[in-house]
Amino acid sequence: MLQFSTLVLHILFAHNFSITAYSINNRFLNFESLNTQEMKNVAIICGGFSSEFDISVKSAENIQANFPDDFAAYIILFKKEGWFAKINEIEIPFDSRDMAFVLKGETVKMDLAIVYIHGDPGENGKVQAYLEMIDMSYVNSGPLASQLSFDKWYCNQFLKGFGFNVADSIYWTNANDIPTNKAIIDQLGLPVFVKPCDSGSSYGISKVNKEEDVQVAIKEAFKEGGTVIIEGFLDGTEVTCGVYRSKEGLIALPLTEIVTENDFFDFEAKYKGLSEEITPARVSEQLTKEVQIISKNVYQLLNLRSIARIDFMLVNGKPFIIEVNTTPGFSKESIVPKMIEATGKSMKEFWSEILEKEA
Repeated sequence: MLQFSTLVLHILFAHNFSITAYSINNRFLNFESLNTQEMKNVAIICGGFSSEFDISVKSAENIQANFPDDFAAYIILFKKEGWFAKINEIEIPFDSRDMAFVLKGETVKMDLAIVYIHGDPGENGKVQAYLEMIDMSYVNSGPLASQLSFDKWYCNQFLKGFGFNVADSIYWTNANDIPTNKAIIDQLGLPVFVKPCDSGSSYGISKVNKEEDVQVAIKEAFKEGGTVIIEGFLDGTEVTCGVYRSKEGLIALPLTEIVTENDFFDFEAKYKGLSEEITPARVSEQLTKEVQIISKNVYQLLNLRSIARIDFMLVNGKPFIIEVNTTPGFSKESIVPKMIEATGKSMKEFWSEILEKEA
């Protein structure tokens, strides 16, 4: 059952991670370029508890480097030890109750937040729920939309109920009671994809080509998440579509086609140059429009905000949804910045459009 004990969990957040801010001697930092008197202060919250901590920080730093000039954007690291403002590589304790830190004896209080944690506790909506409890505005999908989208099995079953195409799958919750290889293969065939349901899209995922490897893949997936989805193989062309809302309405970005040197689009393919991301995708105009329309419909149905990315497999011209990403990668190597570049917009213009609508 999908767990979302928001109230209890985020009361704990408010108490466990509230840190008293303090000043740092000026000789360690150069603050002369920081001017927050007439700007809105924006917390780009990153880090988190998953294996994608470093990727999240890279995404946040790229957003900060390309943020509109009329905002003062700060990197706020979320760690198990607490919250910290990262200024010139120095980590300053951050008060998560007041959403503020002390700089040169002055309190710098945040006016707005962007949650850019890949995985737990941001992409699944926990931080957003906490921000709502302390009445802090944020530019993200809300707690329910984030939690639903984050769980691969629940999200796909939800979308399937509204007529969207998804892969056949098996859902499993108990790492100590795994179905037999034969039972899985009889239902789904080979190859299969094994994924943690409640984790990001870079770790714990395996493509299994041999029956004897199924159990190992399932155990690896359970190391990253509490539940596992086993999906039948979709043989086709992988594409992805970014969607966001501006004052002009929903905007679907150009499709990106993913061609990987590995067996599938895994962590190495994403972040170590072992894939080719082709924007715009090499598909027909008609199929491009169909995927963009489906992406917009999914975005609206899930009640998403800010940027989201919907991944597809095109099988004989038929789009199947793989997963929905409410916090897609935004590092220099990531797909969404390349989509934005293909439109002719700068990333500053892109974030200006989102902030104008969502902030």
